[in-house]
Amino acid sequence: MTGDYAVIALYIAGMLGVGWYGLKLAKTKSDYLVAGRRLGWFMYSGTMSAVVLGGASTVGGVKLGYTYGISGMWLVVSIGVGILVLHALFARRLVRLKVYTVGEMLDLRYGGRTSAVSGVVMWGYTLMLTVTSTLAFATIFKVLFDLPNWAGIAIGGSIVVLYSVLGGMWSITLTDIAQFVIKTIGILAILLPVAISSAGGFDGMSAKLDASFFSFTSIGTDTIITYFVIYTFGLLIGQDIWQRVFTARTPAIATSGGITSGVYCLVYGLAGALIGTAAHALYPDIASAQDAFATIVERLLPTGVRGLVLAAALSAMMSTASGALIACSTTTTSDLLTKLGLKKGGEVSRNRLATLLLGLLAIGIAMVVDDVVNALTIAYDLLVGGLLVAIVGALFWKRGTRQGAYASMVAGTISVIAFMIIDGVDANTPIYWGLGVSLVVYLAVSLATPRTSDTILSVWTRRLSGAEETPIENREQEPTSA
Repeated sequence: MTGDYAVIALYIAGMLGVGWYGLKLAKTKSDYLVAGRRLGWFMYSGTMSAVVLGGASTVGGVKLGYTYGISGMWLVVSIGVGILVLHALFARRLVRLKVYTVGEMLDLRYGGRTSAVSGVVMWGYTLMLTVTSTLAFATIFKVLFDLPNWAGIAIGGSIVVLYSVLGGMWSITLTDIAQFVIKTIGILAILLPVAISSAGGFDGMSAKLDASFFSFTSIGTDTIITYFVIYTFGLLIGQDIWQRVFTARTPAIATSGGITSGVYCLVYGLAGALIGTAAHALYPDIASAQDAFATIVERLLPTGVRGLVLAAALSAMMSTASGALIACSTTTTSDLLTKLGLKKGGEVSRNRLATLLLGLLAIGIAMVVDDVVNALTIAYDLLVGGLLVAIVGALFWKRGTRQGAYASMVAGTISVIAFMIIDGVDANTPIYWGLGVSLVVYLAVSLATPRTSDTILSVWTRRLSGAEETPIENREQEPTSA
């Protein structure tokens, strides 16, 4: 495997080199958190694709394909649909707002005092999202070096933390573009055709597998619907995704680049399911479906090429892990620490320190979590059940109030956690109960409390139109006792 080692070593060296270059670009808070809001179409589209297609979409997507066949594509397809809807309906508005976090948007719309609660929920979501991609590193390093899971997680996680700390969003953006190219070549151009051909093509796979592997609904209609509820809605409101939207140079670039990214995600989802289906036809006795990706790469590909495909998988994991990590750091410093009275000044250094500490925390959690899909489900259940109603209400319902948003976030989050305990993490009920309770509470409390003041709504309207860029901390706030 000397050739594989050489390819992986070059890849890792390249990522660290790009991270070091990003250090020179990250001079201000805007540079560190949103790449100076200067990305053009190609960089925006590539980095958006890279951040949403991580370990769960690659290793997890192949795992679902190995278990359910073509129907395993729906998890990643639901992510692609979320990207399409986000950029068709919301992206232009978000770019004009000139904020850094989802919490800042909520404060701007409702008049303040909501970002502490939304920040806690978003912090949990982005941290768990970082964990899922960090956890997936174990698969790659097990194939390469036969390392135990904890060692693979430590190595992969440390690389991500290092280049993320150095240059923030600039380092992450530049590495994401390289990772996007490697992932496209390794997964779509190499592994997909080799896997299908080795399994005898579609005729060969049909002869070896049950007909259910070629049904689009074999995973279960309820599961497909739940994927769309969790992941499509989750992609509409996640801090990691919004933070990438904020990097676009113009609203038009965000829209066109994002739609391109969404189509790419649909193709990637189908590819992962087909690779998993081919793996089942070739190796039906794999002990754990989680190892399907590593098995087909290890057994089918020659040295060197195998290293490139493993680098592609590392790319998928690292791009999502780094994007989620910088989002978690941004939420921590902008939404949580500021509410504790942290003074301004030294913001880049503060974000670097937060990124480092949170990265180490994610590595530690990943060492004790053993299922990438379940970890991702926890993250998205909390996000969608806790925040979706308040965020959509902010964008589309003027009668929504700060008190209604605050109460809905608390009630929805508690409901999700409660039903995870009652019915289990992998149950469908937590997300539905969270959304239902959150919606009822939001409507009831908003209608029972005074309307948001015209002054606050006028500032919101001007910001949405791009006519005003008043710093969020300088706007009028509603009295906390209202």
